[in-house]
Amino acid sequence: MERKRLVLGANILIRGCFGRRPLCQEALQSLLTVVQVVDDELLTQARDEALARIRDPEDWPTLALCLQLECAVWTEDQDFFGSGVATWTCATVERHLRC
Repeated sequence: MERKRLVLGANILIRGCFGRRPLCQEALQSLLTVVQVVDDELLTQARDEALARIRDPEDWPTLALCLQLECAVWTEDQDFFGSGVATWTCATVERHLRC
């Protein structure tokens, strides 16, 4: 079975910690068993491309990681829409993980 990879946006982690949206919290809890920390060097390799694509420059590290890993982002932040990576929200991420 193929493993699904997602980059988690900061707002997803914050919502999970504060308990907003139960579906989101349950999914986050199950993902925390397989979260992987990446080296900053991986992010800087895609910094310029991420900055060119993202609406909010503060979100460039998340987009850079998506670009480097060739995977989607789980976020409620609309700044990722149109950036060239698939965007999943709390309302849709379960569908992505089941496929």
